[in-house]
Parts: sequence; C-alpha cells; structure tokens
Amino acid sequence: MIEIGIHYDVPELEYHALPGLSSTGVKAMLDSPARYQHSRRHRVEKTAFDLGHAVHGMVLGTGLDLVRIDAEEWRTNAVKEEVAAIRAAGGVPLKPSQYDTATAMAEKVKAHPDAGRLFAGGRTEVSVLWDDVESGVRCRGRLDYLHEAAGVVVDLKTARSADPREFARTAANLGYDVQAAHYLDGLTQAGGTATRFLHVLVETEAPHLVSVVELDVDYLAIGRAKTRAAIDLYARCLERGEWPGYPTGITRIAPPRWHSAPDLIEEYSS
Repeated sequence: MIEIGIHYDVPELEYHALPGLSSTGVKAMLDSPARYQHSRRHRVEKTAFDLGHAVHGMVLGTGLDLVRIDAEEWRTNAVKEEVAAIRAAGGVPLKPSQYDTATAMAEKVKAHPDAGRLFAGGRTEVSVLWDDVESGVRCRGRLDYLHEAAGVVVDLKTARSADPREFARTAANLGYDVQAAHYLDGLTQAGGTATRFLHVLVETEAPHLVSVVELDVDYLAIGRAKTRAAIDLYARCLERGEWPGYPTGITRIAPPRWHSAPDLIEEYSS
C-alpha cells in the first residue's frame, strides 16, 4: 500500500489502480456523482488518447511503452491480434503516421525556447497522494513534470489549437482550472511546495505550434471553488452510499445571454 506523500517511482498503470479522487474524478463529480461512479467502475482507455500518450512518452522519456506497428491499416486478423496484445500488456500501439506525428510534435516541444527548458532539471511522472484536510477524503494526482525546489508543475497537453487567446474557453470547457487547483493544493497538502502550474500546449496538426500558458489567480480561484464542492459532495456520497445523477423532476431552462430574438431576426432578415 502506497502511503500519502510525493512519489517518484510509481508505474503509470499502478498509479491508476490506487484509491483516491483524481482530478478526472473531481470533474466527473461536478457532472454528477452517478457519472463518477460509472467511470470508476468502467475505466476505458480510449484510442483517441494514443497520440497524447505517445507525445508524453517522447517528451518526458517515461510512461507507457510505445510500439510502432508496421501497418497503416489495422484490418487483418494478424495486425488486430498484435494490437490487442500490445494493449493487454499496457502498451500503446501506433500506426507509422501516428508515430511520425508524435515524433514531430515532441521535437517541436523540445525545440521551443520556453517549453523545452521546462522539461529539464526536474522530475517526471510524479505521483501525489494526500488526505483532504477538510473532509479526510483520499485524493491523488499524477504530475507530468515537477520542479520541486521551485514548486512549479508543468503539464503537457496536445491540442487542436495552442493559441493562448483560445485557451481561456478551452480551459473552462475541459476543466483545466480544476486540474490545476487540485494538483497545486494536493502537492501542498502532501508536504511539497506549490506555487505555479504551467500548461505546455502543442498542436496535433502541422506545423505543430507550441505555447506556454498559465491560468491567473481569478481562474485558479474558480477551479479551487469547484474542486472544494466536488470533494465535499464526494464525501457525502461516500457516507450515504448514494451516487445520484441529474436532478429529478422538470428543470426549467432559461436562454443563454448570447441567445436573443433581435439578433436572430436581424440574422435571418439580412
């Protein structure tokens, strides 16, 4: 049993088998406790994540085993069996085009004047376990890269767009504020130092542009409030043994602010 604290040598598959509320679990709880409970019992590793796993492995030098399959089409039984065997062993099978794309993306990250130096001088794939001070709930996090002395966490993300101007909306839609808050607070509670959380973004399409972004204090405050609510809700569900879905009954829905009749009338009459 792995104790609470900061750990540098926990294999990825072993980490995912550990008990505790992860940032992914926090986001699922914010959707609904029923969603969290289902995802916990039916963990599915989506093939859509293969490229991301590959880029992480190539940049960080750790993670799941990457296996290049010498076939662009995976239709024959022989290739299907090979792919299945690799996944069963915890590896990531990649088509030649996927492998080449991941290689190009990783090289862009390493060559970037800001991003490249962020993945040097620290520790990769750091596992953090802690008991939440307010609820006692066991929590966990897996940091891509940690500069321990400086208390800086670096998170590598593949993205359709690495444009910093679009990241504010992306972070809200995908819950990156929750992830940052959960990891920073968890690192502190586990006995570490946490001051900054940086996202390194690399685009999946050529020319694979790269940027480094950081959520401001207001954004992190929102993430902390959401994380706090999710952990407290998790504690109540755990105590009661009840994991509800969406509210029952009829929910009356108001229009969003951008949806107004005058705008629609002008659009259709022009």
